[in-house]
Amino acid sequence: MQQEKFRTTSRHGYSVRYSPFNPTRLACSTAQNYGLQGNGTLFILESVHGEPIRLVKTFEWPDGLYDVTWSEIQDHVVVLAGADGNIIFLDLVGHNAPRLVLKGHTKEVSSIEWNQTRQEQLLATASWDQLIKVWDPQTGSLLHTYEGHTNKVYCATWSPHIPRLLASASGDGTLRLWNLSEPVPVATIPAHPCEVLSCDWSKYSQSVIATSGIDGLIRGWDIRNIKRPAFELRGHNYAIRRIKFSPHNDSVLASVSYDFTTRIWDWKKSPEALMVLQNHKEFVFGLDFNLHVRGQIADCSWDQSVCISHLPANYF
Repeated sequence: MQQEKFRTTSRHGYSVRYSPFNPTRLACSTAQNYGLQGNGTLFILESVHGEPIRLVKTFEWPDGLYDVTWSEIQDHVVVLAGADGNIIFLDLVGHNAPRLVLKGHTKEVSSIEWNQTRQEQLLATASWDQLIKVWDPQTGSLLHTYEGHTNKVYCATWSPHIPRLLASASGDGTLRLWNLSEPVPVATIPAHPCEVLSCDWSKYSQSVIATSGIDGLIRGWDIRNIKRPAFELRGHNYAIRRIKFSPHNDSVLASVSYDFTTRIWDWKKSPEALMVLQNHKEFVFGLDFNLHVRGQIADCSWDQSVCISHLPANYF
């Protein structure tokens, strides 16, 4: 299996995202000193198969950058989640200054995502202040604030199928589903008996979503019947920081963990991992599939590196 690595020297990786427009472009958000104090750096990288990963651009921020998302309407715009509670819009063309900075959260912004359905443009943010906020990314207006979680919210992610449906994962152990027209969750699922760190929707089935927790488990849920998990995957030794469903296979997903590994699963075939990638020597935080290139995934770690792996085609 072919891999390429890039060093984010003196910066610890938190999130990595492929561009929805450019198959060779990805963004990695990082922080100094494991995110405890110091600056954050955004790395824009170019990855051509078989060549070393190339640095295209960097952007510095005076606090850690915990997440990054690409605009779904402009290929040169990214939005960053700041440890200082700010949301930073950055135009990668021209001067290296923020286009817009939104102030709405009182604690660290842990998650940021631009919606993928085309009816309207929306941006969701989740924070350690226990709130989820929805913004108009074109005007910067705050549209909604959702309360209900009783601990940090680590992840908020849009359904790729159902407009205005949002899922959130929290340290209170729950997965919650929000319809933007309702002020309270339309469903609250006690997903894990511990902190839930991540959630992601299936790209093929509109009713399937998965969660991961500090218990080292991945659980799948059918939102039409939330009484019990639809599937459970075991293998990680420590907390699972992030999970992502494949855009190319309806039952394949990947996970990254504090056990330093990245794992590939097929929940319809086996409760055990198909592959275990030992790409890093520290906690692995960021994970993404390349929408344009089948079998290509990127991860980033506190070991100050981004790794791109080219998985065998038979896994997809």
